[in-house]
Amino acid sequence: MAADRLDLPPVRLLPEDELARQALAAPLLQRAVLLARWAAPHVQVDAMGELAEADLRRAAAELGLEDEPDGLPDTAQAWGVAVDSGLVELEVDESAAEAAGLDEPAGQAAPGEALTQLDGGRPQDVLEVWLAAVETALAEAASPDLEGLLDDLGPDGEVDQDATGWDPEEEAEFLDGALGNLYLFSALEENETGTVPLPVLAASMVVPEEMEDPTDAVLEEVTEVMMRLDEHFRLLISTGLIDYEPVDEALIEEEDLEDDEAATTMQQLDPDEVSRYGLVRLTPLGVYGVRARMIETGVHAPASGDLADQPATELLEALFDYPDHAARREADQWLAARKPADAARELLHAARGDDRNAPARRLVAQQTLSLLGGEAEGALREVLEDRQLGGLARVWLAERDATDVPPPDEEMVFWLTIDTLAAQLDADDDAELLEELVTDLVARHDGFFSTAWRVDHPATADVLEAMGRLHPDKQLAKEARKAAFKARSANSV
Repeated sequence: MAADRLDLPPVRLLPEDELARQALAAPLLQRAVLLARWAAPHVQVDAMGELAEADLRRAAAELGLEDEPDGLPDTAQAWGVAVDSGLVELEVDESAAEAAGLDEPAGQAAPGEALTQLDGGRPQDVLEVWLAAVETALAEAASPDLEGLLDDLGPDGEVDQDATGWDPEEEAEFLDGALGNLYLFSALEENETGTVPLPVLAASMVVPEEMEDPTDAVLEEVTEVMMRLDEHFRLLISTGLIDYEPVDEALIEEEDLEDDEAATTMQQLDPDEVSRYGLVRLTPLGVYGVRARMIETGVHAPASGDLADQPATELLEALFDYPDHAARREADQWLAARKPADAARELLHAARGDDRNAPARRLVAQQTLSLLGGEAEGALREVLEDRQLGGLARVWLAERDATDVPPPDEEMVFWLTIDTLAAQLDADDDAELLEELVTDLVARHDGFFSTAWRVDHPATADVLEAMGRLHPDKQLAKEARKAAFKARSANSV
């Protein structure tokens, strides 16, 4: 596969106005906005910009959290989000801050510019504020527990990093990796809801792709990762990023997760049992948010419909790596923006070439052209004598029972065969399917290799060499390798 291909499949995004409505409904942002309005005209803060205990209790009452077990911590979190996202602006006098003791006033806070931005109602502005709130929540999720830090204070009053065993930067990368894998699950649409059992997500972060039977050590690591994720995801529910059903507390108390049941029996557990180990999915707002963060770091994260106004060459290069359902959706949108005959001519023109990716472009062009009806027939007939396109044009016409189509000569048949195989070998890493394809092809053509090596195609030698590796019959595999040698020798003359 070419090195410049896309790494991530496209995701479907809701319209920005709907995403903005969901952002405003996220509990964390709702609370931060309420506190920003509550701070008008101003409220006193300490040197760290935090509310004094009495004001924190008043703020909790404002949010209706005064009687909740986690009411004060949740209120403090919402205040931190309000400050960090610009919903609240601080004015702290440096000299007063130096003189003030803990929990003593050192300045004041007032509604900030971001609140005005929200009140303006533009979806982009709302989403920008929400993303800032999410960044604060993610940073907090990656930070160690305050009580644990107090337990690990050294004699000098400083935190002993070695004692905590907690690296915030490493934890932030771990959390980003989990969200990235969730994003990939969402993009692949492996199920209708996009919900992923927590053990499956943990395994995707730990178990190497090539490992069919995870070792006990790997399974133990899966369980550890599950518990780390459970702790993080509980903190992120209020952001609107994820929908999360936490790990059953009874399992944790019974220490059932110390064995490997969660990682080894996923296929045997009924749906009710699976949910006990945690279920998570990115919300539509979460898909938007994770994608925005990826783009910010330079990752190419396409969205469905991005290619609708792009040239056919861009479409064909991109769709080669898309999952089937995503490729079909993207192709439909691209075709809908053009007249059928114009679309067919543009696709055929883009499919030409002798470069490394040309066979893949032609394969995708053939698949995309198959979505067009009879209005495109004239464009396909125009290329019947084209060496590179005549074969696929005949396939298209034959599938529609078109009449007066001249039969292809042997040279065109073999050229199309090599071209198609080159694309399939580039696209498919399933050795069994490729072996079946090669075996069936050779069985249907007597003396295939004696003719195939003469085909004037840039990929002929590579295709024959691959067929020699894949064919299960040793004698035919040997013939394929000899044919590949002949093809290379002919090209070097």
